[in-house]
Amino acid sequence: MQTSTYEIASRIYRFSTYVPEAAPGGFTFNQFLVEADQPLLFHTGPRRMFPFVSRAIARIVPLERLRWIAFGHVESDECGAMNEFLAVAPRAQVAHGAIGCMVSLDDLCDRPPRKLADGEVIDLGGKCVRHIDTPHVPHNWEARVLFEETTKTLLCGDLFTHAGDGPPLTDADIVGPALAAEELFHATALSPITAKTIRQLATLEPEVLALMHGSSTRTRCGESLLRLADAYASMVQQV
Repeated sequence: MQTSTYEIASRIYRFSTYVPEAAPGGFTFNQFLVEADQPLLFHTGPRRMFPFVSRAIARIVPLERLRWIAFGHVESDECGAMNEFLAVAPRAQVAHGAIGCMVSLDDLCDRPPRKLADGEVIDLGGKCVRHIDTPHVPHNWEARVLFEETTKTLLCGDLFTHAGDGPPLTDADIVGPALAAEELFHATALSPITAKTIRQLATLEPEVLALMHGSSTRTRCGESLLRLADAYASMVQQV
C-alpha cells in the first residue's frame, strides 16, 4: 500500500491509501492534517496502516508536533491507530464529544481524552476547528464532524462515502456515487433526524467537503449536503 498526499485547502492535507479489494472498484481511506501551531489529525486510519500514514504525515510536520487527534466516530478505520499516534506524539491528546468519551474513549485511549461540548471551538493557532455533534449521522451514537472555520472546510467523516480511487479533489457530483455506495453498504443510520442533521450542516456554508472515503470537493458543497439530505429523507419515508 502507498499513501498519497494532497493539499485540499490552505494548510489542510489529505492522506489517502487506496485498497483495491476493500469494495467493488476499490476504496480509499483518507486522513486529514490541519497544519497549525497546534497540528490536528482527523482520522488515524487502522493500526495496520500506521506505518504508511505516519510516514506521509511526517513529511508535512514532525509527528512529535501533533497536538490533537480527532475523528468522526469510534471505528477502526477512523481511530484504530490513535494509541500509536499518542505514543509518537507525547503532547497529543484525543479530542471528541462527551458521549464518545463516556462510552468508549475514556477506556480505549492510552491518555485521557478531552471532552468537547457541542459547538466548542479549539483554537489551533492559525486555524480554528468547531466540534459539532451529529448523533447517528451517518452512524454511531457518538458521531460528530469538525468544521475548520478559516478555510470553511467541513471534515465530514463518512458522509458522502463512495467507492473507487478518484482524484483528491473533484468537480464531479459526489451525491450520486454516495447513494450508490449506500445501496451497496447500507451504512447510514436512516432515521427521522438524519436529513435534519445534514441540512443543519449546510447552514455552515462550507467551501470544502473533506471525505474520509472518496474524493473531496470544493464544488457545490452546500447544495450537495441538501441533496444528500433530501435523498435520505425520501428513503426514510419509503420504510
